[in-house]
Amino acid sequence: MNFELNETHAMIRETARQFAEEKLAPSADERDEKELFPHVQIKELGELGFMGMVVPEQYGGAGLDTLSYAIAIEEISRADASCGVIMSVNNSLVCYGLNKFGNEEQKQKYLLPLAQGKKLGAFALSEPEAGSDATNQHTTAVKEDDYYILNGIKNWITNGINADYFLVVAQTDASKGSKGISAFILEKGMPGFSHGKKERKLGIRSSDTVSLTFENVKVPAANRLGDEGFGFKFAMMTLEGGRIGIAAQALGIAQACLDASLKYAKERKAFGRPIADLQAIQFKLADMSTEIEAARLLLYNAAALKDADKPFGKEAAMAKLFASKVAVKAALEAIQIHGGYGYVREYNVERYLRDAKITEIYEGTSEIQRIVISRSLLK
Repeated sequence: MNFELNETHAMIRETARQFAEEKLAPSADERDEKELFPHVQIKELGELGFMGMVVPEQYGGAGLDTLSYAIAIEEISRADASCGVIMSVNNSLVCYGLNKFGNEEQKQKYLLPLAQGKKLGAFALSEPEAGSDATNQHTTAVKEDDYYILNGIKNWITNGINADYFLVVAQTDASKGSKGISAFILEKGMPGFSHGKKERKLGIRSSDTVSLTFENVKVPAANRLGDEGFGFKFAMMTLEGGRIGIAAQALGIAQACLDASLKYAKERKAFGRPIADLQAIQFKLADMSTEIEAARLLLYNAAALKDADKPFGKEAAMAKLFASKVAVKAALEAIQIHGGYGYVREYNVERYLRDAKITEIYEGTSEIQRIVISRSLLK
């Protein structure tokens, strides 16, 4: 399979890299320190067409392929993984879910402004007792005439404070198990719909993460995505694509670690010469570069399969599993190369480590990825 970038891919990479270097990198540390949501930067990403990259142009998107999207996420995440995950959720989960499974009315009303970057989306699946076990939904949606009444709590919702539209999974018939789960589109401001306090996190601190509470929220039946009972399948199919976005985020963090390590190793001197001359450092750099390139190829393969409309779930899980592991390892090695300087906030590598860890947890933990991969192998 040929992964040589075409002219469009190269242009996307250059545009994303320039934006990251000029608009994200200079303020990334301050936003991380103060937990500031990047309102201005996300608006500008929308104007560039990066908030609905694979959505057809007729619905406000850029009409690009998944590989273009993965390239853009990597470049954005090299500078700021928080912006990377905000962009990923809007693209991979919300826009994809609406584009793939929404009806025409839902696409015109919700997908269009989301893909244009005029509105922001969030995806609500996890609950206090339903993390990796996504079938254990306690949020309920009871049908009453032309509405559903939602009650329950969702946890760990990225963009939960700043999103305008939410894709929410809820139990409509507990007797049917996973086949009694449905999906709905909710809007910020619906009576009874609120969010909790912003979580204080180890990393990706300028993205907001909150719990959502539904108290007798009245949702029009027209806002149901697909048939009743389709919600669990909808969530699992949507998360497959989301794993490509998180793999790309992890790859971007890992590449940033290598970039910083190369620069520091050439500048820092010990025993009268740059530490880049030391074989111990050279071997670390060689291993980092090799593993990053392997992760990139896994990511590109999953993206290519998705674009070819072929099964890609196993490959997406492999890409996320490996890229997230590489990101954490690369961050640890970057800190080691920087020595004491790697442990202080003046240098970026400590932030890279804090940001990297979550890629092994959200949108399916590494353990869940191994389950997905092994089940595919053993079919």
